[in-house]
Amino acid sequence: MMNISNDQELKNALNNLPREQQRLLGARFTQSVCEQVDNPSLMSALKVALISDSTDQELKDAFKVAKSIATKTYTACGRDADWGLQAEHFIAAACAAALTPDALITENYNAAWKAAIQSRMAKNCLMIESDSGELENEADRKYRLTEKFLGE
Repeated sequence: MMNISNDQELKNALNNLPREQQRLLGARFTQSVCEQVDNPSLMSALKVALISDSTDQELKDAFKVAKSIATKTYTACGRDADWGLQAEHFIAAACAAALTPDALITENYNAAWKAAIQSRMAKNCLMIESDSGELENEADRKYRLTEKFLGE
């Protein structure tokens, strides 16, 4: 089993994944931080991203939903007190990253990496909102999730 201990190793591991696997792992990254989100549309889009046999149309529709939510909540970023809304923005952005259609993928784009970073940002916002700290670093959590995924 691969041992990932830093972001460079994570990125290298993610770069070796085929597009479908990037989507599935990116969706798992997103799912790992969405415990406090109350947005049924976003959760439905994420559910589509997590299913390995979703149709192309389902994936496109889910991407549009996630992207729309990320765009709508983007304007809330920077507001002093609404960390929950900022977290929702980053969760939607992570979901949209995982669901990015092939037609929008550039040569160096990695959906799982983008989802990992966006979901880390969401977790930071949630920690600020709840005024809490956690023993396990969110980056380490992503490393363990990737190791588990690669071992399946």
